[in-house]
Amino acid sequence: MSKVKPVSNNARAEAARILVKVIEDGQSLTAVLERQADDGRDAALLRELCYGVLRHVFSLSALTEQLLSKSLKAKDADVRCLIMVGLYQLIHLRVPDHAAINETVAATRILKKPWAKGLINALLRRYQRESESLLQKVSEDDRYEHPAWLLARLRADWPEDWRAIIEGNNARAPMTLRVNVAQGGRDAYLANLKANDIDAWPIEEAVEALQLSSPAPVESLPGFAEGRVSVQDAAAQLAAGLLAAEPGQRILDACAAPGNKTAHLLELADGNLDLVALDNSARRLERLQAHLHRTGYQAGVREADASDPAAGSDGKPFDRILLDAPCSATGVIRRHPDIKWLRRSEDIEQLARLQAQMIRALWPLLAIGGRLLYCTCSVLRRENEAVVGPFLAETA
Repeated sequence: MSKVKPVSNNARAEAARILVKVIEDGQSLTAVLERQADDGRDAALLRELCYGVLRHVFSLSALTEQLLSKSLKAKDADVRCLIMVGLYQLIHLRVPDHAAINETVAATRILKKPWAKGLINALLRRYQRESESLLQKVSEDDRYEHPAWLLARLRADWPEDWRAIIEGNNARAPMTLRVNVAQGGRDAYLANLKANDIDAWPIEEAVEALQLSSPAPVESLPGFAEGRVSVQDAAAQLAAGLLAAEPGQRILDACAAPGNKTAHLLELADGNLDLVALDNSARRLERLQAHLHRTGYQAGVREADASDPAAGSDGKPFDRILLDAPCSATGVIRRHPDIKWLRRSEDIEQLARLQAQMIRALWPLLAIGGRLLYCTCSVLRRENEAVVGPFLAETA
């Protein structure tokens, strides 16, 4: 249970508005929050409420349905989301119950839904009285906090591990750093963190990775502005090492934005690569350029589609190709819990077809004796073994 200092009801009302955009309109939580003005002391609580509700959206939705005697109108989706915000506080946060209820009820005024004041007060107080029986009525699948279709795939793909995967998905994502070895070793940076009273430890599987004991603003990280360190999940850091690019080689980073893997490749070679980074989104490429600027490296950045056989090619082959393919992102749910709500079963087959198209399009661009690394942020076999296996059978 997280300890969060109670602040004004503005965060609760704004969380309800944001959750409507995600739950009802299908927008990405990350994208919505990026457009959100930083409201000072309320910002941390706002993020906590949004991420927390989406992490537990299935059980909170089920509880809300139990508490409501009849469904709310579509125009009152913000009230429904506010109920879930209130329930999340009562169940998962160390906000005193009276404060959670009173502030959530008060948020109805900011939402311009004064009629809902009595309703929300009654529902949250009923939950207080009947929490044990209400929670018992939540279905097993809803308690897993995953959609039924994804649970079925995880059970089929990972019969021994699916519960551990679900537990991991429902946990909070740690803050993991990637140390730029071109500017000094991991141990030296770890000592630098400790000197700044930032607790961290090395991750054995990723040789440049450090995990913080608690998240910290990037501005507080020593040398962040100078590219000494970047924020990147440990698993994502494995890609650059597996590609094994050597100084002076010609590299294609397909689907490169937002640029973490691009920068990592350049760091390992101290910038001595002929690297082409492409992506089909101009907006995402702006983020990649900013990332390269901060880390002090350069690459040939091109707006192009990796499913085009000529993407990023000027006729010369590449010694290494990294295909970080578009995917369901089912492997990064703990960092992006809205994926559980937004992703649909039919998306998987569409993505698998695109992934197969990309790997076949990029293969002819690889030099003889070169290496192509295919990776995804998915844990589903349909997007991994079932893509790579047929491709290898065709090209063997």
